[in-house]
Amino acid sequence: MLRRSIDSLGAGHELTAGEIPAIIDSLAGESVPVEEKAEFLTALATKGETPAEIAGFARELRARSVPLPLDPESIPGGVLDVCGTGGDKLNTFNISSTVAFVCAAAGVTVAKHGNRAVTSQSGSADVLEALGIPVELAPDEAAASLRQHRFAFLFAPKFHPAFRNIAPARRLCAERGQRTLFNFLGPLLNPARPTAQLLGVSRPELTEPLARTLQQLGVRRGMVVSGLVPNGAFLDELSTLGDNTVAEFYQDRGFSTSTWSVADYPLHPATLADLAGGDRHVNAAIIEAILRGRDVGPRRDAVLLNAGAALFVAGASRTIIDGWEKAEAILLSGAAWDLVESLRTTRP
Repeated sequence: MLRRSIDSLGAGHELTAGEIPAIIDSLAGESVPVEEKAEFLTALATKGETPAEIAGFARELRARSVPLPLDPESIPGGVLDVCGTGGDKLNTFNISSTVAFVCAAAGVTVAKHGNRAVTSQSGSADVLEALGIPVELAPDEAAASLRQHRFAFLFAPKFHPAFRNIAPARRLCAERGQRTLFNFLGPLLNPARPTAQLLGVSRPELTEPLARTLQQLGVRRGMVVSGLVPNGAFLDELSTLGDNTVAEFYQDRGFSTSTWSVADYPLHPATLADLAGGDRHVNAAIIEAILRGRDVGPRRDAVLLNAGAALFVAGASRTIIDGWEKAEAILLSGAAWDLVESLRTTRP
């Protein structure tokens, strides 16, 4: 099946919805060589994934995932996920993980879906482990943590068994500098079925397609962003250093796209180097410094901007600047670090 699909993709043909289940069977199976799986992922990326293809893979993989024993509709205010697709190769610290703690401390229930690093030094699972937070929770433990702490990390391999046989092909592509479909899919496969989502992507042309994909998957309030930085590259976060490409949708306001700057926000002068991270231990120390109020410079600005947007998307603030101010109050109170400490010392 993969060989036929590789040839078809090479000719520029789009995959059909009927082909995708068999393709996933091949990718998730043990009989197909890793090289052939990597060749398929490369062929699909070279052709360019369409919104229909991305949504088709997301639906099929979600259907095969281990369910979380929690109805997101039973959570007051719903469930938020905030994450980036990765792949921007800009080596920033784990901004979205920091934002997730701030939002949970502000009273929003956050289901953070993620994995270990593939294309960076420190993935979300890596930095949470360095902070002393258990990441490989079973589904019932994760559901209990959401109820008890308003936060849980959902470790992708625990919920997506198919990833076990796909991961080697993805790693091979990463070693070759080749992005894959799974850069986009990870944030779309959250087993908590979030009702609201802030998603960052390093390619601005994908903001609208991925926002429409989130809509198709049942997210009620969503924002997909890509942030420009001075060297002409794009963060998979909202940028404090340049203009932001944004696609957003809300049940009561419809769908819109825009480009907006951060000129009206109280930002410290900064360069990309000010947002730099390192390995899991370096990034854990950065997160601790921000959450404990020791770092009040450009890194905190990046967290406040993205937290402001996340709180707005979650319906917990009237505007992004209102969300910024709420996030700032959370950092000043120490509540976000208190949450980290409770997650470190207790299990659900």
